[in-house]
Amino acid sequence: MWHDMFAQQIPFAEKIIRTVLIYILIAVLLRATGKRGLSGLNSLDIVVMVLLSNVVQNAIIGPDNSLIGGVIGAVTLVGVNSAVNRAVLSSDLMARIFDGTDTVVIKDGNLIDQAARRIGLRRGELEHAVRLQNGDDISEVASGIFDPSGQLIVTLKPDDQSATKGDVDRLTAQLARIEAQLTNRQGGK
Repeated sequence: MWHDMFAQQIPFAEKIIRTVLIYILIAVLLRATGKRGLSGLNSLDIVVMVLLSNVVQNAIIGPDNSLIGGVIGAVTLVGVNSAVNRAVLSSDLMARIFDGTDTVVIKDGNLIDQAARRIGLRRGELEHAVRLQNGDDISEVASGIFDPSGQLIVTLKPDDQSATKGDVDRLTAQLARIEAQLTNRQGGK
């Protein structure tokens, strides 16, 4: 039993190469299928993620079921992921390659259907995101940009933006000044 747990059945280098190649393949596949972040995954996306991990398991570990083989695969995955994350943080080119760029999905109150389809968003999802950001409808949006992290950033048209506390405070102060001027005029007559 102990011997099987630690006996390596394929060479270290092969294990590392297998792991790196599968990492690259999965990164490319996920990048090619859209920008939805983990928070935006629907139930079908989660099913694919779970099954995908099972499908590629043997490609990573091969016939090696040893503890050492699993440790090598795990350390390689974490190491490659850490290196890629550092590269993405330090290089705009790497960030564009791995993360992508912003995609405009709403412009001047109009949904850009082709862009929304390309990243896999339905109109209902965009309408929901607009409501979460204080809009009532897509027609109120000056621009809606889907960023590489999977977030929709909405800028409402000026006439459709909510008043801030500062706006209300300025109006209150202005009304108080007008009221004081009216009171002074009435008292002076």
